[in-house]
Amino acid sequence: MQHPDPDEKLVKIFDTEHESEAQVVKGLLDAMGIESDLTSVDAAQETFPGVGGAVILVREEDAERARRIIEESKEAAAAGEDSEDEPERP
Repeated sequence: MQHPDPDEKLVKIFDTEHESEAQVVKGLLDAMGIESDLTSVDAAQETFPGVGGAVILVREEDAERARRIIEESKEAAAAGEDSEDEPERP
């Protein structure tokens, strides 16, 4: 698994409170050939309860494509959920 070079300009393209969700998105990007870096964000829970999660960074030149891939994946998942709610027709 490759990560972007830390000397390159990296941009945040995704963040979530759930690291498992970030792992899924990172896997999607990896599968599409976009190198990304997943960073956990932990805050002192006694000071900032509920603050934390994960951030995904990609090279600046990959950011637009990565965002598009994530958006298309969300739309496909939503479409799949909608079709599950409809009763099957004979």
